[in-house]
Amino acid sequence: MNQQTGQEETKTFGWSGWRNSGAVRWLLLLLFVLLFYFSLAPHVLPKTYNIELGKASDRDIEAPMEIKDEKATLQAQEDAAERVEPMYSIVALRSETLLEQVFARMEQLNQDDQVTLENKVAIYRSEIPQMYIDYVDQFVRLNKGNGTYNDSLLEEMSTVVKEQAYRIPEETFYKMPQLTAAQLSDMQTVAVQIVHKLMGDSLREAETARTKVAELVNASSLSERKSREIVQELARYAIMPNKFLDKQATNDARVAAKENTPQVVIKQGDVIVHKGDEITKETYERLSSFGLLQTKKNYWPQLGLFLFSALFLIVIYGYLEKASNLSGGTRTGYSNAQILMLLLIYLLNLLAMHIVELTQTRTMPYVGYLAPTAMGAMLIVMLLDVQLAVVSSFVFAIMGSIIFNTGSGQIFDFNYGFTTAVVSFAAIFAIHRASQRSTILKAGIMASLFGSASVLAILLLGDIPPKTDLVMTVAFAFASGLLTAILVVGLMPFFEVTFGILSALKLVELSNPNHPLLRKLLTETPGTYHHSVMVGNLSEAAAEAIGANGLLCRVGSYYHDIGKTKRPGYFIENQTNFENPHDSIDPKLSKSIIIAHARDGVEMLKNHKLPKPIRDIAEQHHGTTFLKFFYHKATKLAEEEGVEPDFTEEDFRYPGPKAQSKEAAIVGIADSVEAAVRSMRSPTMEQVESMIHKIIKGRLEDDQFNECDLTLKELEKIAQTLKETIIGIFHSRIEYPEDVKSKERLA
Repeated sequence: MNQQTGQEETKTFGWSGWRNSGAVRWLLLLLFVLLFYFSLAPHVLPKTYNIELGKASDRDIEAPMEIKDEKATLQAQEDAAERVEPMYSIVALRSETLLEQVFARMEQLNQDDQVTLENKVAIYRSEIPQMYIDYVDQFVRLNKGNGTYNDSLLEEMSTVVKEQAYRIPEETFYKMPQLTAAQLSDMQTVAVQIVHKLMGDSLREAETARTKVAELVNASSLSERKSREIVQELARYAIMPNKFLDKQATNDARVAAKENTPQVVIKQGDVIVHKGDEITKETYERLSSFGLLQTKKNYWPQLGLFLFSALFLIVIYGYLEKASNLSGGTRTGYSNAQILMLLLIYLLNLLAMHIVELTQTRTMPYVGYLAPTAMGAMLIVMLLDVQLAVVSSFVFAIMGSIIFNTGSGQIFDFNYGFTTAVVSFAAIFAIHRASQRSTILKAGIMASLFGSASVLAILLLGDIPPKTDLVMTVAFAFASGLLTAILVVGLMPFFEVTFGILSALKLVELSNPNHPLLRKLLTETPGTYHHSVMVGNLSEAAAEAIGANGLLCRVGSYYHDIGKTKRPGYFIENQTNFENPHDSIDPKLSKSIIIAHARDGVEMLKNHKLPKPIRDIAEQHHGTTFLKFFYHKATKLAEEEGVEPDFTEEDFRYPGPKAQSKEAAIVGIADSVEAAVRSMRSPTMEQVESMIHKIIKGRLEDDQFNECDLTLKELEKIAQTLKETIIGIFHSRIEYPEDVKSKERLA
């Protein structure tokens, strides 16, 4: 497998030993079947109900097909008509003409010397208000029936204009007879201009414009106070509302709204009968016509769906068994924790598909292409295995063709199945061996491009839809890939933390030299840093040779000796310009210092919250190996002092534990090999090969590989790979047979 699942304490998820429990495994497999069953049940199982006439329904009953609802249609039409706002129309009254008639009458009457002042006042008091009414009535008569305005509008206009008629103050009528013809001419010009300007706006209330008259008159050319006062009153008198409720237009609009109201239909999936509703005869007959009445029990569809779900599980479990055979595992190549993670990925992917399916309609079936169907495949690639992702892609494609089927008459709509398969495969190939989180976005873009291309190909092969639908379909397919990338980026940390997953992306982040611990290793113990890098190169090559996680070995090697930063001078690779301090201290103390670096390293890694697989490598790379040098030194000192040793070989062993994984064992071998090669001056290839086999044989005989499942065949591959890698790294230092013979001849 491409990724390494951390072996966290079993208490994290509940009971001890659950990761390898057969009962838990079968429970998880059963949950797979149930997940498939309930995901597909709403789409493939016919719904029937045990309904009795006259009784209340005990559940909601949904329509299996569309049906016209006349009653709801009539109600919808009434609602649409009520939503139409009242409509108003402008009537061009041209009240300037009325004003001109008033001024003409004033000029005529004021020049008549036979009429007394009192009579003139009385005439103005009676005629001017009547002229307003007569003008309105005449306007109605002239426009009635000519098609310019409808009768109801003219009637409304006449009523509103008369209601808003302005009442001229009494004192104004006494001022009017005193006006000369010249004054009237100037006043008429100003009054007509003001009325024309204010009536240019639409007015429902005349008073709104009348309040602006005084300001305009004061700004006019009239200088006499009396003239300005009379012009103000006459302008207010002539100003009329010109915007009126058009009842006929409003009624026409409401009729049009009713006509444009679409037919109300009970769509597929809509609730026909709500829980608690009484089953009337009409409802009963309608349910019968839909085939929703349960006349007899039929369990065959349920059995068929269960078998269908079981086949999905067989496909998945078959691959797990194949992985077991290839990996040499006991039951499957996957722990229960990994199977649980796979189940959760399936659940999230199917949940996302169902969420999108809820927004899908018969009129907009292309919404289904928005579903992030490649999300599951991408997560499986990064967290579990590429081959398992390919197998899962077929499962997701088949399920997608059922879930997004909007009524093609068949169980499957392979338009969606084909697109799901294409985007999943595109994402798998794009994200395979991803080493940066930006690769997820690139994989999402690839899924977008291939998804859009597959959808376009399907549309062009069939009946080409309208341009809008075509663009929307391709756009939804393109957006699906981007949505997939966003979801995967968001979900990756959740799986990494919850299941202790050390993904390739996380490993690459940890290998950054700017990590605080690696900076500390480089600045405080440069010799150990160089040693760790060399061990990383060796262990990665060896791990990949046997199918283990090479990237984990490399990154684990970077941190495996981090504990040496606590006492750097006591380790030989850091002793460059000073004497070895072990020469002057007790070998027991030296042993304690050397052994402590593994424990110290684990503590430092814990403090910096590095994942457990990295900590395991730091803790286990020495296993329980024997510190021969210090043991023999301590024995020699005891002999020289003439005392019996108060220690045994077990006291000079690392505390362990032994390597629990192949990766930890490989790092331990590479650590010893690198140190041995570094200590050799001008080694030959034969010496390097002999040294590697000696180290591996020594660890094998010391039972250091008993708990990590390394086979003899794999150890041989590791030896061969280490030899080839060392020759490549230390090429300039290794003497070849020709060089040895040349030196012998010179000697």
